[in-house]
Amino acid sequence: MTFQTLSAENAAPPVGPYSPAIKVGHFLYISGQIPLDSHGTMVTGDFEAETRQVCQNISALLNKAGCGWEHLVKVGIFTTDLSKFELINAVYSEFVRPPYPARAAVEVAGLPKGARIEMEAIAYVK
Repeated sequence: MTFQTLSAENAAPPVGPYSPAIKVGHFLYISGQIPLDSHGTMVTGDFEAETRQVCQNISALLNKAGCGWEHLVKVGIFTTDLSKFELINAVYSEFVRPPYPARAAVEVAGLPKGARIEMEAIAYVK
């Protein structure tokens, strides 16, 4: 089985020793995305903008793999403030359509670089 690593110029650069995304067979595994822009600058101060940047990073990696949000089968959402759940859902809903991917959302004590939200995803790609 071959592994293909993917990165996208318009997505956040990695902040550690990992691939932004890796394709194995028909599956694309997208590493946790925090609200970094393509220059590595953290989007801060507006939770809605932070969430949207995370989703845009996922979009860029999906596009690089030749697919879109409709190919997602599983999404993991991590936040330091689960009271923002409705806001997360509102932004997330701009990107997903039925049938929705399976999903988990959990509150955590901390995230890389002090981010307040992080998402990871798995897509099925032919």
